[in-house]
Amino acid sequence: MTDSWVNTAERIGRDLHLELSGTGGRRAALIRALRGAVREGRLAAGTRLPPYRSLAADLGLARNTVAGAYAELVAEGWLTARQGSGTRVADRAVPLRTGGVPKKPAAHPARPAAPPAHNLRQGLPDAASFPRADWLAAARRALNAAPHEAFGPGDPQGRTELRQALAAYLTRVRGVRTAPERIVVCSGVAHAMRLLFGGGVLRGPLGVEAYGLGFHRSLLAAAGVRTVPLTVDQDGARVGELASAPGARAALLTPAHQFPTGGPLSAPRRTAVVDWARAHDGLLLEDDYDGEFRYDRKPVGAVQGLDPERVLYLGSVSKSLSPAMRLGWMVLPEHLVGPVLAAKGEREGWAGVLDQLTLAEFIDSGYYDRHVRRTRQRYRSRRDQLVAALVARAPHIAPTGVAAGLHAVLRLPPGTERATAEAAARRGLAVDALADFRHPDAAGCGADGLVVGYAAPPDHAYGAALDALCRILPEPGGAVAPPQPGGDGCA
Repeated sequence: MTDSWVNTAERIGRDLHLELSGTGGRRAALIRALRGAVREGRLAAGTRLPPYRSLAADLGLARNTVAGAYAELVAEGWLTARQGSGTRVADRAVPLRTGGVPKKPAAHPARPAAPPAHNLRQGLPDAASFPRADWLAAARRALNAAPHEAFGPGDPQGRTELRQALAAYLTRVRGVRTAPERIVVCSGVAHAMRLLFGGGVLRGPLGVEAYGLGFHRSLLAAAGVRTVPLTVDQDGARVGELASAPGARAALLTPAHQFPTGGPLSAPRRTAVVDWARAHDGLLLEDDYDGEFRYDRKPVGAVQGLDPERVLYLGSVSKSLSPAMRLGWMVLPEHLVGPVLAAKGEREGWAGVLDQLTLAEFIDSGYYDRHVRRTRQRYRSRRDQLVAALVARAPHIAPTGVAAGLHAVLRLPPGTERATAEAAARRGLAVDALADFRHPDAAGCGADGLVVGYAAPPDHAYGAALDALCRILPEPGGAVAPPQPGGDGCA
């Protein structure tokens, strides 16, 4: 005998799942099920049980059967019954478990790592600047206007409302040439790369910049893709090296703001890489990871505008809004839309429909433009504070890549990068060494440096973070600043 029952009695306002199984009759099965629920913690001390008449009706048992089970459990101390209070789970100092023996705690429970005193890591936007009120207003309007079918299974290409909003926005702000039919919504650039390479849409070898995210390289390696590093200098990636990369017919670049060194891909190299893709029936993947945040001149447009059939444009709201949103997009050449959708599957499993509808309304209403302008001013002020602190306290340290983005690269004297990073760690300062972003096959050229993010610290803590940074920077002679004890790349 095995019955499963979920109680939805209004009197207790909670669901309760009981398995009535075993021998000995229905009363014995109910007693075992209630004991088990208490032992396992599903019925906590003080929980009010449904009246026995309600429980009997839901279970299809006689009232006397349930009343007798309650009475036996009260007598055993499992339950308590008081006039006007109903039947409740008895209070116990230690929850009972199988055999009545409390579970021993782990000998060495894991402890979360303490957060750094100062966090200047790259890639982190200002979490406090998320536009809660405007997002909530957009969500309300989007939900009120949403058709009923929006609450069914999600379209793997993404909601029409969002693709239309993105097509208009990217055309206006980033110079992208597209239509809603060319856009596929995803959860971010990493998800896009999993679909493209893990889903078999594209294959390697893949040309990549000699500096980039190790996470992306690991993702590609897991998909069996060999990556070929391209040297990076002040004009971006040296795309001419693609001609000598055996078998490479695709390249992944960050043209607007090379990550992490900071320079944009120069106009001649933009033209050259598109010409290479045309000549070799190749493809350029353009990661526009922080294209909206340019401070010192007009934003650099997307390379995709030069040839929409040879450039696959990738973007997300991870920097502009929040990485918690998990919303991104691919602007695809026409011939790749079908294969990407086939790799994604019949239903949307990543990007929530309600967030898509809200983002569409957020863009269409002008909230997104307003938020980006506001945060751009904020991040520019943070950048200026960093540069001013270096001028005043470490004028021999040159910040580069500061025309855009959420981080700067501080060039260090040769041979000081690792000692400086270790000094930062001892002072509770979270910061990244430039060498940590270098492709493992690109050793033997470049400069030492730190990658310093300036967006994330709250206002009240930013000054102290800059002070801690200046204290660990090497002195003009190259020695790491006291009292701390005294890399190589392709930038």
